[in-house]
Amino acid sequence: MNFEKLVGQVGQALTEHQSMVVTAESCTGGMIAEALTSIGGSTAWFDRAYITYSYESKKEMLGVAEMTIQKKGAVSQQCVEEMALGALQQSHAKVSVSCSGIAGPTGASLDKPVGTVWIAWAIQGQDSVVSECFLFSGDRQAVREKTTEAALQGILKLLKKSY
Repeated sequence: MNFEKLVGQVGQALTEHQSMVVTAESCTGGMIAEALTSIGGSTAWFDRAYITYSYESKKEMLGVAEMTIQKKGAVSQQCVEEMALGALQQSHAKVSVSCSGIAGPTGASLDKPVGTVWIAWAIQGQDSVVSECFLFSGDRQAVREKTTEAALQGILKLLKKSY
């Protein structure tokens, strides 16, 4: 999937707000960061990416609480919100996006079917984290692409609302 136009809009919005973005990704495996760095000049508004696939990496790199993983699971609102805040704390970015989900074809449960994805967005210095649960259809690649698109659109929405 080509995200060039959407990434251009995200880059322009980040530049206008003198902000850099950091990603904290699980189910996308770096696809959001790849999209964000796919156009020239992204060094002006992209800081870094965390690909935290394992529970340990979420805890060690982003400060996700052990209790969150044990009680809520990695695919949860609480987990992605902690990931988004941890990414901000561990970077020079003002804006973060995080995601965790079940891209499939395995890993599903009755309450979290394949395509269940939580995404969170945060802005440095603001009290609230915005998060949303999605249920995407399609195969593994489609779920990852739809997650990436929703993450990018969410950055735009967050910047329009917050500044």
